[in-house]
Amino acid sequence: MLRVYGIANSRSMRVVWALEEIGAGYEYVKVDLFKGEGRNPSYLAINPAGKVPALVDGDFTLTESVAILNYLGEKFPASGLVPAFDRLQERGEFHRWCCFVLSELEQPLWNIAKHRFVLPQDKRVPAMLATAEWEFGIAAGVLEGLLQGRDYAVGGSFSAADILIAHTLSWARSARIALPERVLGAYADRMLARPALARARERESRA
Repeated sequence: MLRVYGIANSRSMRVVWALEEIGAGYEYVKVDLFKGEGRNPSYLAINPAGKVPALVDGDFTLTESVAILNYLGEKFPASGLVPAFDRLQERGEFHRWCCFVLSELEQPLWNIAKHRFVLPQDKRVPAMLATAEWEFGIAAGVLEGLLQGRDYAVGGSFSAADILIAHTLSWARSARIALPERVLGAYADRMLARPALARARERESRA
């Protein structure tokens, strides 16, 4: 059985959401990063970075949320989470979205989180917060234009790209960073209302 290592309110939500969309059986193992469990030798043997998520599939271990989503989408092709190999242009667009989320949309949010509460107090630079919010606003504006007139990010159906985008938009909302609501707000509301996400949140909350 698949095993997911994670903690609520982290990127592991992306993996659990994907598994609930797929309907695959899995075991969820909580790694309480706030109690230092990510630095335990037993967990470092799974993910040397000491972070979540991590996925174990038999004797195969994979880290990094985007890599895991791609792996799951291709392990369970009927899920449609990753476009099929014969849909080359849709696959190209899908990978474009993955890169955009990581490099443009998520990056300023992670910087904000690090300089608000993640980094040690003496390493935080409060003055950079306004710049990071500005960077996020630019990326969100680009995203709004790209999603204009679309129900989903790729090919007219739900995919792992929507998981990545919607999870990141939810992260922005939780950080009280405004979104362009006309397109992105409506898109986020639709994606975040999916029953599989509700199940994923419940699964992580009771771990």
